[in-house]
Amino acid sequence: MTTLGIVGAGHIGSQLARLGVASGYNVVLSNSRGPETLSGLVAELGPKARAATSAVAASTGDLVIVTIPLRRIEELPSAAFAGKVVIDTNNYYPQRDGAIAALDDESTTSSELLQAHLPNAHVVKAFNHIYASELLTDGSPAGTPNRRALVVAGDSAAARHAASALINEFGFDTLDLGSLAEGWRIQRDTPGYGLRMNLDELRAAVDAAERYRDMS
Repeated sequence: MTTLGIVGAGHIGSQLARLGVASGYNVVLSNSRGPETLSGLVAELGPKARAATSAVAASTGDLVIVTIPLRRIEELPSAAFAGKVVIDTNNYYPQRDGAIAALDDESTTSSELLQAHLPNAHVVKAFNHIYASELLTDGSPAGTPNRRALVVAGDSAAARHAASALINEFGFDTLDLGSLAEGWRIQRDTPGYGLRMNLDELRAAVDAAERYRDMS
């Protein structure tokens, strides 16, 4: 891979862009307000970065990161994501996204909703349980004792492998949860959400996760 497409240039998207450039990737950024509004960030990132529309970011990226509010995923140009590995950083916040019945009754997950909107892509849930500021401070080389770990979940083993490789380049171990449906184990308010954990600690946390309906 040589190019990361990043759809959404807020706190998480901009930090992942910085990590991408630092790791030698070309980065194509987009947001909902238009490429011209990203000129400052692109100037900071340097010649390996450029701004574009979400369709161009998706179609250009060898790997695509979607980091936008959940309520806006239906605005994504589905055709541009066909065949792509798509990392979804999202979480469901009803106060921001509005009530979504299928998430409230836990019949699906936020990343499965994105997969349904992008049926020809391979969605992987990742980067959703680390604060944006810690993406640049908590990474360390492979083999570092007590290295921080992050989760991946997705229905394609090859897509999970691609996401895991990127996460490793960015300085983190990876815990593979398997199918996209298992992503609920690292959603907000679960034991592993937001906390710095090594691989063994994160594994124990996701094993201990409970559905919202079962939380006391």
